[in-house]
Amino acid sequence: MELRHLRYFAAVAETCHFGQAAAQLHIAQPALSQAIRQLESELDVTLFTRTTRQVSLTPAGEFLRTEATRVLAAIDDSVRGVRRIGAGRHGLVRLGLTGTASFSHLPGIARVVKRELPEVALEIHADLLTPAQCERLESGALDLGVLRPPATGEGLTLRTLEVEPLALAIPVDHRLAVEPVVALADLRTEPFIAYSARDSAVNEAVLRSCREAGFVPRREHEAPSTAVLLALVAAGLGVAIVPASVRALPLEGVVFRDLLDAGSVELALAYRTDDDNPVVDAVIEILEAADLFTAPRLEAPRS
Repeated sequence: MELRHLRYFAAVAETCHFGQAAAQLHIAQPALSQAIRQLESELDVTLFTRTTRQVSLTPAGEFLRTEATRVLAAIDDSVRGVRRIGAGRHGLVRLGLTGTASFSHLPGIARVVKRELPEVALEIHADLLTPAQCERLESGALDLGVLRPPATGEGLTLRTLEVEPLALAIPVDHRLAVEPVVALADLRTEPFIAYSARDSAVNEAVLRSCREAGFVPRREHEAPSTAVLLALVAAGLGVAIVPASVRALPLEGVVFRDLLDAGSVELALAYRTDDDNPVVDAVIEILEAADLFTAPRLEAPRS
């Protein structure tokens, strides 16, 4: 059974008039009549009772009208769905984020996607360091990653989201807690709490800044996440230098202070350069339209 024959039948069944149905379908009436006869011959049933005055459905025709309505509606829904996916308006995007980005940037990204692409679902993978995100992006396990450069990998593109200053997290009873701004050199004798990840971009930025200030930080404790790092600071076990966005995670016993000369760290959106998923392209486009990027595209260096 050809789909066009089913549509022809549905039009005649709706109007019970071959002339009106032919006009709706923009075909000649003889061609429509011939198509209906072919359908009846194929099914070996009579679908319409025809007289000189009227056309009516037979019981078989009534049954087929119900089924044809259901089938054609399902086909139309499928076509619309395919077109939405092809246009990047429907689907799933898997988004990875570093620990602090879940607080500083996930709300804004999710809000824009919900507003502009309501049929696109975000699958969130939080607390992923940059190396893990790069690996998952390359393997296809992630579609987008919010990470801290430098990022290495085959065929990744980076878009800068923010360059944020480093800030100081210290116990509330620390001698420097009364100072609104702290010089990095004032921390040379302090025990430091750092991230335990070997490839932490924040650790690298902190080490670089401390060396420029004339000392190497004395790392006393390590933490697997920002939440644990702040808990160790609250316990009085040391100080920590963190991205300024960590201020969004207030914890009793910890205060944040601006650092005079501590430098900054970058946050970027990463994705596969050759990704042909239209949904991913649509998300990147709406984020760009929302002015969430602060720099043009940049190819990640190859590992």
